[in-house]
Amino acid sequence: MVGMGSPTESPATSGMNVNVMDLERDYLLQNYSRYPVVLRQGKGAWLTDINGKRYLDLVAGIGVNALGHAHPRITRVIREQAGMLIHSSNLYYHLYQGPLAKKLCEISGLQRAFFCNSGTEAMEGALKMVRGHGRKISPEKYEIVALENSFHGRTLGALSITGQTKYRKDFEPLLEGVKFVPLNDIAALEAAVTAHTAGIVAECIQGEGGIYPLNVNYARKARELATKANALLVFDEIQCGVGRPGRYFAYQLADPVVLPDVMVAAKPLACGLPLGVIMSNEKAASAIGPGMHGTTFGGNVLACRVALEFLDILEGLLPHIYALGAQIRAEFTEMKRHFGFIKEVRGFGLMIGVELDVPGKQIVLDALEEGLLINCTHEKVIRLLPPYILSEGDADRAMKRLSRVFKKVKTAD
Repeated sequence: MVGMGSPTESPATSGMNVNVMDLERDYLLQNYSRYPVVLRQGKGAWLTDINGKRYLDLVAGIGVNALGHAHPRITRVIREQAGMLIHSSNLYYHLYQGPLAKKLCEISGLQRAFFCNSGTEAMEGALKMVRGHGRKISPEKYEIVALENSFHGRTLGALSITGQTKYRKDFEPLLEGVKFVPLNDIAALEAAVTAHTAGIVAECIQGEGGIYPLNVNYARKARELATKANALLVFDEIQCGVGRPGRYFAYQLADPVVLPDVMVAAKPLACGLPLGVIMSNEKAASAIGPGMHGTTFGGNVLACRVALEFLDILEGLLPHIYALGAQIRAEFTEMKRHFGFIKEVRGFGLMIGVELDVPGKQIVLDALEEGLLINCTHEKVIRLLPPYILSEGDADRAMKRLSRVFKKVKTAD
């Protein structure tokens, strides 16, 4: 029809492509430094912008789009469920929240689930569990031991246990009673945990901090100290969990598993729909009684059904994630022989960090020109969080494009 735009445009978006960046600059809160790309659609591990240029996506919405874009099973479920029921509130039962909780309990080794909307919201709930648990024992048992270089979210509670000054400084004073200790420093951890400790919080693989894994011995010591102090051990699996390390959760990389009292997860759980979860054992769950915590949108019908579909698909992908991640890290290690500015390659599965001796910002921009979406954290760590369905062929394409980008850096040196 005349005036309705092209067949791929809706009336709401027709004609907006030209000035969409200006509209965002004029009307949005300016808290993001966006790249000059307007994305239009995606398929598999690829995205397409409004000019038709294609990009191989190794960011996946910062670890969210676990099955890439427009996965046929996920789009079918969304289409079907949206036509029946999207949200019903937690005043009532629906068909999918209970089964999803059961599935997550089975794969995590924990006993209780609480659904929310995001990772930082899950962490806020976990902090309430920690404080509630400590309060039941003593008013003086409220301290939390967290790690330097960590990142747990942007709400005030999550910032309080985030061990990076750049995220905290503009909002202080924050939550009292938080002690920060260095990653993998067992002596410092032992010194920090006292009878006043209510919880120990750690990412199993620090994400925003530069892809630094928790040492297995350190994790075991944290478990031992938490048990001895009657404190809760909390593992943050928001970025490093739900399949990304080639296991359901990163704490399952240890053999035997180091089981936490509380685990929080989110990003890939509903393949792009907002969904976070707090998993806990019965001891931690008992700290939250009726009326002490809640959510409006958490665990809604659509998100829970999509998450169930995703977990059904994920089971068969775990070996692929683990193996392909190892292959990519091996290729980066080989690249290190040719590009002296590559310092170290870290990670598990499809959570990969490549630390450089040079700033990564220009490398990200050069990769964008090559049709490759990558990310830089901590200024000098190239972070890759590709979709789990990334093929070996697309991984090879990505490495070839990155090699061309790295050659520009080498020439500039």
